[in-house]
Amino acid sequence: MQFEFKASFDRCFKKLTPSRQQKIYQAIDTFLKYLDSETKLPLGLGLKNWHGSYWEIRSSIKDRILFEFTDRITFLFVGNHDEIKKFMKRK
Repeated sequence: MQFEFKASFDRCFKKLTPSRQQKIYQAIDTFLKYLDSETKLPLGLGLKNWHGSYWEIRSSIKDRILFEFTDRITFLFVGNHDEIKKFMKRK
């Protein structure tokens, strides 16, 4: 499965502490391994469909990762629940 990170994701990601960044990478890695059928989807990842091709996973109670799932995975944004809602209103 091909994936990419949009500039909007990178801008949010760079503002996070290194420990939060590490958790984001771990959540993304776990999700990609799940898609490759290497592991089961952990319940803590909290995979959720926003609408259509927009999905969210959690890296922690606070941080969420928004992505678009089409023929590839495009990681769009990192933030808390309210920040994701704001971002999605612009979509």
